[in-house]
Amino acid sequence: MRDFVFPGGTAVLTGAASGIGEALAHALARRGADLVLLDRDAERLAAVVAAIRAAHPDRRIETHLVDLADADATDRVAAEILAAHPRIRLLVNNAGVALGGRFDQVTLDEFLWVIEINFRAVVRLTHALLPALKDEPGAHLVNVSSLFGLIAPAGQAAYSASKFAVRGFTEALRHELVDDGVGVTSVHPGGIRTRIAASARVGSGVPVEEYEAGRKQFEKLLSIDPAKAAEVILRGVERRRGRVLIGWSAKLPDLLARVAPAGYGKVLALGMRPRPARVPAPEAVPSEPGRPA
Repeated sequence: MRDFVFPGGTAVLTGAASGIGEALAHALARRGADLVLLDRDAERLAAVVAAIRAAHPDRRIETHLVDLADADATDRVAAEILAAHPRIRLLVNNAGVALGGRFDQVTLDEFLWVIEINFRAVVRLTHALLPALKDEPGAHLVNVSSLFGLIAPAGQAAYSASKFAVRGFTEALRHELVDDGVGVTSVHPGGIRTRIAASARVGSGVPVEEYEAGRKQFEKLLSIDPAKAAEVILRGVERRRGRVLIGWSAKLPDLLARVAPAGYGKVLALGMRPRPARVPAPEAVPSEPGRPA
């Protein structure tokens, strides 16, 4: 396929009010794309739109407030977008949520809430808008999976299930849409500095202190600027990459899973163990006054 062309095309983006989605909205506007932005946070989305319009007053920007956990609302918004935009050059399914807790610590409703937003909404929007992508020469589809769509650590059963599903769905579409001229990219971010850890739900059966310890440990890994992640993603789109991994925090676990697909969990468990307090060596302990060291 030829390189993707951003200027003059319409880009539909979910989860546009913060994190990678916000950075992608700004980066797409800089590249000359008109925007259709979806999110459930009205205040944050309005701030993103105001900032983009101030920097790029010639861009056309349309917004839709929708909770992607609501299947009927998602279908309704998708139909509205398709009616207004019969030709779409880029669809980025970026929105995602997280749930803390092992499978036996979360309710089925909590588990399915993650699946509904992270996977089923991706399927719904893609199915609804695919005709518009196929009618636009050189169109492209991006589905944001995760580092946890490459590996599945303990305590991430719902999130990993949803992101592995996104990965498999995206890879199948990549093969199916070749003859239609639609490029497809699966994105696997590593430790991106977003609000996902802070805004994650906690499973009903998870002790608060256990969750807080895990959250603080996880947040230490979130070091990559979302703006940098957005640039990596869009360079991958431009070059029609089938898979984009962002950061060594995604690339090394991916390699580990390839080398030891059934045994990488032991390595992850070692890496997640709390480190014991460091005790000074005897010769490093300061002497008391009047006593020899």
